[in-house]
Parts: sequence; structure tokens; C-alpha cells
Amino acid sequence: MKRRSLIQTALATAALLPLFGSAVGWAQDKWPSKPISYIVPFPAGGTTDILGRLIGQKLGAALGTTIVIENKGGAGGSVGSEIAARAPADGYTMLGGTISSHAINVSLYPKLGYDPIKSFSPVVLIGSNPVVLIVKADSPYKTLQDVLAAAKAKPKTISSASAGNGTSQHMTLELLGFKSGTQFVHVPYKGSGPAIQDVIGGQVDMMFDTTVVAGPHIQSGKVRAIAVSSAKRLESLPNVPTIAESGVPGFEVVSWQGIFVPAGTPKPIIERLHAEIMKILQIPEMQDRLKSLGMQPSSMTPDQVAAFQKAEVEKWAQVIKAAGIKLE
Repeated sequence: MKRRSLIQTALATAALLPLFGSAVGWAQDKWPSKPISYIVPFPAGGTTDILGRLIGQKLGAALGTTIVIENKGGAGGSVGSEIAARAPADGYTMLGGTISSHAINVSLYPKLGYDPIKSFSPVVLIGSNPVVLIVKADSPYKTLQDVLAAAKAKPKTISSASAGNGTSQHMTLELLGFKSGTQFVHVPYKGSGPAIQDVIGGQVDMMFDTTVVAGPHIQSGKVRAIAVSSAKRLESLPNVPTIAESGVPGFEVVSWQGIFVPAGTPKPIIERLHAEIMKILQIPEMQDRLKSLGMQPSSMTPDQVAAFQKAEVEKWAQVIKAAGIKLE
């Protein structure tokens, strides 16, 4: 009797398996069933914001939902990143992660409210690009050597804006000072937008920023580009020398932008997001737009992004330690 009961239970369970499998598939198919929050940990107008809006519009159409951009700036991307890290891992929160928020800040801030690796799962690396040193159009500094000469003659008098402490703009400045033996005054803002406006207005002497943000202002003649941080000159700025060419041998800094989700987000959702975003990035007009902004598109898988990010964390930890940089 007992044996017959076990057999009947097994048969009943087997009969329910197809239905159970269908239910699981149905639940996955229902995602997304509401708008997705895309947190940009910087104010509007910066590189991360521009890319988030470019991708978000097309991604929303591909997923059949709305991607809501939420700007949560502060502390070099740390404020917004912490908010994203604490969000439910249900596929309804995405984060525009950067070299600062996901590689640099962990070595700068002793009380960071998230772990750049453990708190997130990478979705894609959108691309990478160098930063360009810009000054006001009528600035007396026409070359990097002009800037370095002035900084050496009067240490801590040349001011340089950034999108915030720990951003690629800030770290490029610190690395330049470290390698050239000069000292600058760092002026952190809560994003590239307000920072570059003060360069244009003459409130600060210069600024490092990506070509995504600086490009339009260079083209309009509001600012002048005097050096780029890449190892080679940019196709978009062929007449602008590299920092290495300008007297700081071996200098190279490349900023990068990615998309992350809270750790624990279901793998099928990550795979779907990766696939859809990669399709968007491969659209010819999007490729052209990224290249026009000075970005080199990436084709890394989520696992490759994770390995790349880990290496970046280790790299900048060494730079920050060598330069003796500490932030509270």
C-alpha cells in the first residue's frame, strides 16, 4: 500500500512538471512588466548621462517598457552607486557605472557604501575613451608646456575642474601632477555639466574631460583642447598632441563607461539586457555616434567585463597609493 502511494505521488508530480515549467517560463516572459530605473550617478549633461539617454530610449523600445533616467550625483558617482547597490535585485534597476564609481572610488573613500565588485553584476562595457585637457578659448595657456611651466613657477595656483572627487578627470589631474612634479588646485563639482561651464566662464583655468562632453564645446570654439590622455592622437582631434608628446613620457589614461545591475539579479535578465544593449551598440548610427564622441565601442561579455573591472580596481589602487591621495 505504501509503495502504491509513493508511485501515485511520483506520477502526479511528473504530470505537474510541464505545467510548473510553463509557469516558470511565463514568469520570466513577464519581465519587464513595469518601467526600469536607470540610475546615472552624475548630474545631467555628463558622459554617463548622455550615454544613458542614448541607450535608454532604444532599450525601452526593445523591451516594451520605459527606461526612466534618474540622476543621483555626488561623491564621484558614489552616491548614486550606493542607491543602486541597495535596490532590489529584480531587474528593475540599472546603473551607469564608470571608471570612477567602479574602479577608483574604492581606493579613495575609506567608508564607501558599496563594493564595486561584490555589490554589482556587470551587464556591458559600453566603451572607453581618453580625456582631453581643455582651457577657455582666450586662455593664455596654449600648450601643456605652458600649463606646466606656470604650475612650476607658482605651485597650487593653476585650478582644474572635475566632475567630482575620484572621477577620471580628477585622477588624470593627480597623475599629471605626480608624473610632472607639479601641483594644481583641484576644484570638484557634482558633474561635468556645471564644471565645464565654469571653465568656459573663466572661473577655473582648465579641466580634463571626455570628448563626449568637451567635443561640442571644442567645435563651437568655447574652449580650446591642448592635450589628450591617450597613447596616440585622436582621429577626431588630429591636431591635438598627446600628453606624452607634450613632455610627460609614458602618460596614458583611458576612461570607460559600463552598465551594471545589483548583485543577485537573475542571470536570464542580465543575459537579456546584455543581448539587447549589444544590438543597440552595433547599430551603425550608434557606432558612428560613439566614435564621433571619441569612444571606442566594446564587445566584452559580462564575464570579460568583470575581469577587466577587477584589473582596473587593482591598477588605480596602485596609482592612488603611489600619489598619496586620500579623501574623506
